[in-house]
Amino acid sequence: MYTKVFLLAAMAAIAVQGQDRGPGQRSFETRCAICHGGDARGTDRAPAIFNKLAAHDNQSLATVIRKGLPGGMPAFQISDEELAALTAYLRTLEAPAPGGRRFQPPVIRETLTLTDGKTLTGTQAGNGFDDHQIRTDDGKIHLLRRVGDKYREVTSTVDWPTFHGDASGNRYTKMDQITKDNVKNLGPRWIYTIRNAQGLQDTPQVVDGIMYVTNVNTCIALDAGSGRQLWQWTRPRQAGVMGGSSNRGVAVAGDRVFIALDIAHLVALNRFTGEVEWDTEMADWHQNYGATGAPLAVGNLVISGVTGGEAGTRGFLAAYDQSTGKEVWRFWTVPKAGDPGSETWTGKDSEHGGGPTWITGTYDPELDTLYWPTGNPAKEYNGDDRGGDNLYTDCILALDPKTGKLKWYYQFTPHDLYDWDATEIPVLVDANFQGQPRKLLLHADRNGFFYVFDRTNGKLLLAKQFIKELTWASGIGADGRPILKANQAPTPEGTRVCPSQDGATNFYSPSFIPATGLFYFQTFEKCSIYTKRTDQWTPGRNYLGGVQRSVPGYSEHILRAMDINTGTVKWELQETPGTTNGWGGTLSTVTGLVFFGEESGEFAVADATNGKVLWTFYGNQNWKASPMAYMFDGKEHIAVINGGNVISFALPD
Repeated sequence: MYTKVFLLAAMAAIAVQGQDRGPGQRSFETRCAICHGGDARGTDRAPAIFNKLAAHDNQSLATVIRKGLPGGMPAFQISDEELAALTAYLRTLEAPAPGGRRFQPPVIRETLTLTDGKTLTGTQAGNGFDDHQIRTDDGKIHLLRRVGDKYREVTSTVDWPTFHGDASGNRYTKMDQITKDNVKNLGPRWIYTIRNAQGLQDTPQVVDGIMYVTNVNTCIALDAGSGRQLWQWTRPRQAGVMGGSSNRGVAVAGDRVFIALDIAHLVALNRFTGEVEWDTEMADWHQNYGATGAPLAVGNLVISGVTGGEAGTRGFLAAYDQSTGKEVWRFWTVPKAGDPGSETWTGKDSEHGGGPTWITGTYDPELDTLYWPTGNPAKEYNGDDRGGDNLYTDCILALDPKTGKLKWYYQFTPHDLYDWDATEIPVLVDANFQGQPRKLLLHADRNGFFYVFDRTNGKLLLAKQFIKELTWASGIGADGRPILKANQAPTPEGTRVCPSQDGATNFYSPSFIPATGLFYFQTFEKCSIYTKRTDQWTPGRNYLGGVQRSVPGYSEHILRAMDINTGTVKWELQETPGTTNGWGGTLSTVTGLVFFGEESGEFAVADATNGKVLWTFYGNQNWKASPMAYMFDGKEHIAVINGGNVISFALPD
């Protein structure tokens, strides 16, 4: 069908060069203009599409028109002939360049005088009463502020260049402008709303004053001081994809920004223009693969994982050359027969064993070691066809980042039957542990235990239960394995297990303050009823082996501060139940503050020493994202995504 559409569209496109565009224009005015405007420049109902379609080929346009967009554009029933005419007309809504190539405006050329007497010449990228952005002929964007009839370039002295802020995974900032005394004066500096979005899980990233935020298959560049959009790149979502329903951010390195797509592709964009430099398929989405995690740039490589633990994929982590997108190495989390670890799988489910890698790992440049957590095995609630521990699911993997070679590993929940991904962030800290300076890895796991490792060799130093009710194990033995309790496996009749399927904690970010020695993280007190059944793996379907449901009337969300030397909870803050979901992580500061998204919908700050709440902001949307911090033009900003709103906070001038 699409071949026919393409031929008709091509013929119509040629015809409209010198003839009446009537059928396509009439179709646009009937179907599209009410939302996008008769001139295609947008209304209060929908954004402009004039000069915005060059990145979409005819097939993707057809998909959007016929299937619509989630939470936004409706689907249209339209014949091949009308679709061809409409497509041809839409192509006339792009500004042609010499030779028939197409490009996107703005094309306002200008020369601006700076306060130091120098000039900048280029294309206007944005413009406001106080802020101005210009793209010079070398492709770079300059962020400016007006000073009378001249301009000055802004400063950006503290970036947030990775999903975690830095490679260690410790969401801790040394900026000290915002303190316990003045945090009460904190207020929104700007807000940017991502259209047709809610419950976003992205952490904004800032490099040289440009902020990058994402939605599924969408990357947006903003002026981090004003929130003004500089560019947006979007690719239509793929109908029927299993594991790409969210996106947690990008990686930035040099002049590139890297984003993973719902169809398990990794794409490199020019970070100043949004133009695609390369697009690499990591796995075939028809086999239930997807991607949601923020990639991680290490050296000249960019490292990315995949989803699909609930859908029976065979998980892996892979590294790609930043310049070309060529795969350099791949580590399979479910070994093939004969490889180390394959002896921990007996039965047919090793072919669809799970072990996804969907949260961003951390990196120690001194040890040159990558630490990456892995997800649950499939069929998660029925282990009959996957006897054994099922390596390397529910693990922390210590890998050589240049080769992908395994240095050491630890498995938190062998033969997991509860969907307890170990995809909680491994936090790297150098600290005194029980009187001795050590290089530590801190990990609060979904299974209800807090772990401390020597990250140089993987030695387990501490394992401590951190929730009130934990039914599946009585502790962690001297051999590092959980001491299992009886009668906790899922059954056809249903088995009550604590913690719940959501886990005692989850993907939202923890943080650590060296001065307090405390680890700050959001936790759940919940239980589930796990029911077992028989499933067959099928493309396009989940592969669960059962079902779970939360135990009614028993759910608490608690912010906890834990002493890493003892595993003792020093304080905890019971969050207020509300109409929103409190899945926001933490950000800690050198001034003794802990920022977090609260269960009632508030963005809040607690005193890091005692948990006293010092400030709140009513966001009133679901928290799924973790906060971050950056310095822009000499002012400390705290930014977070609440629902579909990017909000940047700062103190008054």
